[in-house]
Amino acid sequence: MAAISTCYISAGCNRTPNVADWGRNSLLCFGTCRSVAICVPEGTSRNEVCTIQATLMGHKDKVNCVRWIRHADHAPETELVSGSVDKTAICWKLKDGEYKISNILIGHDGPVTAVDALCLPLLNGESAYGRQLIVTTSADSSVRIWNKVEGKDMENTQTLTYGRGFILSVSLVQVPHTDLVLLACAGDDMKVHLYIEQVTASGRQFTSVMTLPGHEDWVRTVDLTVDDSGDILLASAGQDHIIRMWRLSPRETDTGVREGFIRDLPLSQDIRMKEDTFKFRYRGKEVVYAVSLESVLSGHENWIYSVRWQSSIKTETGYHQPIFLLSASMDKTMILWKPEKDSGVWIEAVRVGEVGGNTLGLYGGMFGPDGLSILAHGYQGAFHHWKYNPTSNLWEAMVTVSGHFDIVQDLDWDRGGGQFLLTSSSDQTTRLHAPWVKSDRQFAWYELARPQVHGYDMQCCTMINRYQFASGAEEKVVRVFDAPQNFIENFCTICGIDLENELAKEEAANRPEGASVPALGLSNKAIFSGETQDMTQDLEIKPGENEQYTDIYFRAVSLKEPPSEEHLLQNTLWPEVQKLYGHGYEIFALACDPGGKILASACKAVKAEYAGIILWDTLSWQQLCTLHGHTLTVTQIAFSHNGEYLLSVSRDRTWCLFKRRQPDQPESDSIFFKVANVDKKTAIHSRIIWSCAWSHDDKHFVTASRDKKVIMWSCPKGNGDKVHSDHCPAGTLDVSASATAVDMAPDKMLDESYLVSIGLETGSILIYKWSPGEKWRSVGVIDKCAHHLSVKRLKFRPCFGLAGIHGDDIKVKDNSIDRKNWLQLASCGEDQS
Repeated sequence: MAAISTCYISAGCNRTPNVADWGRNSLLCFGTCRSVAICVPEGTSRNEVCTIQATLMGHKDKVNCVRWIRHADHAPETELVSGSVDKTAICWKLKDGEYKISNILIGHDGPVTAVDALCLPLLNGESAYGRQLIVTTSADSSVRIWNKVEGKDMENTQTLTYGRGFILSVSLVQVPHTDLVLLACAGDDMKVHLYIEQVTASGRQFTSVMTLPGHEDWVRTVDLTVDDSGDILLASAGQDHIIRMWRLSPRETDTGVREGFIRDLPLSQDIRMKEDTFKFRYRGKEVVYAVSLESVLSGHENWIYSVRWQSSIKTETGYHQPIFLLSASMDKTMILWKPEKDSGVWIEAVRVGEVGGNTLGLYGGMFGPDGLSILAHGYQGAFHHWKYNPTSNLWEAMVTVSGHFDIVQDLDWDRGGGQFLLTSSSDQTTRLHAPWVKSDRQFAWYELARPQVHGYDMQCCTMINRYQFASGAEEKVVRVFDAPQNFIENFCTICGIDLENELAKEEAANRPEGASVPALGLSNKAIFSGETQDMTQDLEIKPGENEQYTDIYFRAVSLKEPPSEEHLLQNTLWPEVQKLYGHGYEIFALACDPGGKILASACKAVKAEYAGIILWDTLSWQQLCTLHGHTLTVTQIAFSHNGEYLLSVSRDRTWCLFKRRQPDQPESDSIFFKVANVDKKTAIHSRIIWSCAWSHDDKHFVTASRDKKVIMWSCPKGNGDKVHSDHCPAGTLDVSASATAVDMAPDKMLDESYLVSIGLETGSILIYKWSPGEKWRSVGVIDKCAHHLSVKRLKFRPCFGLAGIHGDDIKVKDNSIDRKNWLQLASCGEDQS
């Protein structure tokens, strides 16, 4: 079996609150489509490389919320819980280096929208291990309490119902000096509901003790912590743009409702706050807590989706709880709040956030385990990471993971040696990924550019040459883009490529500096050297102008590391150089010949007259001809490696093979003409043919279909041949699910066989060997680290070796290896990765 390892995973965060969490174990977990990704943020003590280490697959619908199961003794987390639209929550436990499902929590009648969890010891000696407590809230207007004691299964011990109301956020904290837990629930009734755990004859049950009013709209988020004095601090925020902070302090006796002074203010100042009390019993004694409003914070200009207290940090004498609060809002900002030392008044210490672009704001923010890093995730599925630099006393943007937040429809390797990867997605962006090559750090892949940010869902893309690509979206136009000078310079610097040699190439000459998008426009406008200063002077918006529709301005930036999200949005666009009109419906498939001279495009079609493939001259951008042969949408187009043949497959269950006009043929003939095809009577495939690919020597091609068949064909000779089933040299390979993508390796294997990769509707990727006259041989299955929904496209790197490693003899983790032993395969799928 082949040794297969994951080089790079790119995936965007789901666009919901509560869907990311950063634990004491220095790991970030977040929901991406139906899976949970485990990531190592940049600059942590564990690793200096920011990568997605694993994706956990178990849910049957989109993941709404994730949370590490925190330990009351501050130990690093080894378990997490995730909630999904599939109405379940799943507990994951680290075992033998992998996170595996330990419990599936079934009981809700609607999507699980928020979750919190604690692992705490029992002080009454019931168990040395302690217990796990999980709280889930759902769109079914209920909150469910789940308990697990060692040796027993997780069980639903209590359900809180809210009629027609909804609980949008929950938070748990252990009450100091007890083994009881306080639960806070943020509701759409503009209140925060407090519950205290009580030990009864039937077990532990949560009892309502107080409701905190004050908000003027839905309360979206709540968080609890315990300060060094033993007081419980509660922060809540919501759609009224306001943060309210409450202090819960233990009292010796219950004196009822009273007027209390604001903390730390002298008696002479006539400012008094109302203080309510609640009580509960613990080990036969009555415990009283007083609740007072600590502060009201106003600084955001839009809905606040997240407030988080900083985690406690270890000191020489134990654990210290810093009193810092982080809030994230749809106004694109995140604010770090802290009390002044002298007065105790809460002030805004730091404000960070997104600048520019067409983004809509932040869904969540969180502290790193050391409190020196903060992370936010936003509406576009992107992460924003800042780390405090004590030398400069500034919060600096850090490199972070990124990815598409909708179906990734297509991908292609660059034509200059496979040094970067281009992907197109239904999230209306085209992104460029490449390895960051640096001598003093581990080699890793990142998103380096976002060449196209469009207004329509992207469908397909193809590279024309190293610095030019074409893309198709849900519109009738094919758009062509050229790389700007600023991208080439940054690409060479980050990827360790010689800039002088690269600029000396003809395809890199005469480039604009960058690109910008006019207000309400879809086309990236080229910006030439000298124009950026004039644009910068116009950045200031005059009074009365509409700030909602402003231009996205470009600023040339010299980068030595992968760009932040703000740079990706504004400074990495590629200028649009051509629009190609000719199709009657939305573009569905694109391909370019190996020489970069001919571009082929096809659109959605329900009639034969629209199912034609248009060929374009990439120098004059004129139509060369239209190839007919299909009656429904052409799903994929593939040129042979020598450029002599063009293969197309279609929803009509057939394929067509076209051959290039030979020099001895009249120039009046079409530049490509049909030489072979199957029809519905002679076809082996009985369902849609989704994908096709050529062997490296162009002697064979392979097709993959929804009928769960993968078929290898010999390239027929002659003109107008009809290809029948007896021409199929290896028969039919039956796979376990619909085959949605296929590709063949760029060279033969050591045993002279062909290597074929097959993507399935289930998300698995199969690796097979095939030789003429022999049966298919399975050499590997990629399922644990693969996709969990349909694979949309597979592409082998066009040459052997690892992208980013230059030279024939390379070292990876101190082991010298031969580059010809390595082959890279890129995949994309419906799971937005």
